[in-house]
Amino acid sequence: MDNLTNIALIAQMIESAEKNIQSARQLLREIMGGKGDMSSEFVRKAQVLSVSDGGKIIEGVFDGQNMVGPDGKQYPVPANYASKSKLIEGDVLKLTIAEDGSFIYKQIGPAERRKVLGILTNDEKGEYRVIAEGKPYKVLLASLTYFKAESGDQVTIVLPKDKEGVWGAVENVIKKDQIGNSESIMTRSASSDETELEES
Repeated sequence: MDNLTNIALIAQMIESAEKNIQSARQLLREIMGGKGDMSSEFVRKAQVLSVSDGGKIIEGVFDGQNMVGPDGKQYPVPANYASKSKLIEGDVLKLTIAEDGSFIYKQIGPAERRKVLGILTNDEKGEYRVIAEGKPYKVLLASLTYFKAESGDQVTIVLPKDKEGVWGAVENVIKKDQIGNSESIMTRSASSDETELEES
């Protein structure tokens, strides 16, 4: 066979493999969805969203770290953008992929929110959690670094209003050595609703 025939055959094999992977993912989503898996919940919510302009504009759902697209694929959300925008699980985002490969995110459908006060802890693995309402919540390290938060500080986190979340968005930090002093509350708000991430 000549090179053109080989290329056509390889293209058909790739297309067939992609279809098989999509079918397998769909089956896995259906199976896991029946078990109440959190990731499948984001996939189901994202499936009603759209991909347009040749795949350059993608709508998806924030899962605490990444955006889950309609195809179940995860797209990395810059931690600084998620922190400044105080994104929470269930927020709907729009991702625009620029011609130079940059990722530009914009929040287009915020989920309902509630705020709780907790204590920042650091476990034996060095991972930070905010203990609030008797439950540990993950938080982005970028947020803690931005606020210069330390273990023992009081932290106000933003959570989904109507469902159990795993991640919390850091809103305020009250330093442990100055609790009770209102001037110690460190608050910083989002300066913009868009950011860029250069594709590696």
